Amino acid sequence: MTGLVPAPDFDLGLTLGSGQVFHWTQVGREWHGVIGATAVRVEQRGDELRVTPGTEALVARYFALDHPLAAIRAGFPADAYSQAALASCGGLRIMRQPRWECVATFLTSAMKQVAHIRAISLELRRKFGEPVAGSRVRAYPAAERLAEVSERRLRACGLGFRAPHLRAAAGMVASGEIDLEALAGLGTAELRTELCRLPGVGRKIANCALLFAYERLEAVPVDVWIARVLRGMRGEASLAELEAYSAERFGPYAGYVQQYLFHHARVSKSLPGE
Repeated sequence: MTGLVPAPDFDLGLTLGSGQVFHWTQVGREWHGVIGATAVRVEQRGDELRVTPGTEALVARYFALDHPLAAIRAGFPADAYSQAALASCGGLRIMRQPRWECVATFLTSAMKQVAHIRAISLELRRKFGEPVAGSRVRAYPAAERLAEVSERRLRACGLGFRAPHLRAAAGMVASGEIDLEALAGLGTAELRTELCRLPGVGRKIANCALLFAYERLEAVPVDVWIARVLRGMRGEASLAELEAYSAERFGPYAGYVQQYLFHHARVSKSLPGE
């Protein structure tokens, strides 16, 4: 690889392993994956990435190397647990994912562990995705393709009760009933409402899409891990109350704080106050 991308304040392995995407594979010092329909190999050497030639701009955008990480870190809460998460997750960035891929992946992630989500993603790609030159991993299947697949074949990929949801959501996107690209022009609250029209998409999955596909860095997906962390900070509360609490306490980069807290809690298996 000869393509070079400056990457200060970035940790490639930490970012790819933080539960945002599920199809990348580490091979020696390199990470192999696809961005959309482009095969990419990335290797980090200090503050620089060595990438597949011709993918430099694509990689820089995908990994959000322009996000003001110093300012984001400076705004982290001062409590001990948040600061521990900040210290353990330095260089982790919120990525910019293709919209349908992100929505569909998190739609199929409900009630699943990371290893299971990865297995489902790879199986869907293998069976229904288009080949990508230079990659063993195929592109994520287009909505048009998944709308044609039977529920039985989707269930065979390990989706279980998520299969009809994915098929129906794909149909809405394929028909243009919901235009994921056009939705980018909406305000965050209205965009969340539109995403929740998709079968199987509730507030948590919609917030995942807001954060990882639409770059609404204030969005906070409240899953089991984050709920435990936030309740350790605030006390017992409903999911809606926890989301409101995080928005008020964490500010305009609440999504970043959430991701650091999520990864720190998952890896350290600790909660505030323990």
